[in-house]
Amino acid sequence: QVQLVESGGGSVQSGGSLRLSCAASGYTVSSGCMGWFRQVPGKQREGVASITGYGSTSYADSVKGRFTISQDNAKNTLYLQMNSLKPEDTAMYYCAAKRTWTNCLQRASTDFNYWGQGTQVTVSS
Repeated sequence: QVQLVESGGGSVQSGGSLRLSCAASGYTVSSGCMGWFRQVPGKQREGVASITGYGSTSYADSVKGRFTISQDNAKNTLYLQMNSLKPEDTAMYYCAAKRTWTNCLQRASTDFNYWGQGTQVTVSS
């Protein structure tokens, strides 16, 4: 049984930083594709960043240069380092995984099979 557990969300002022973590069990982070998504009530879920098992990454244009996705194979954990946060980054952030690398870098939420429960990020101006 795959479990993804996010942590690290919180409230921060504009320009601040947060690091989200996603601890995986029943799934090896280096074996497939993992991603971070975010959602604001009333809007579609957005693919923020994704990473393949061999380390290729992709980012939404809105976060390029500010966010970094990474994985620690020894800890079987996925991370999202978020710097220079803006109020428009406020959302519920979800970790997701799938077992294949196919289309990983397109960050389509419908392709992902496993999801965490989410962690809230709030950025105030």
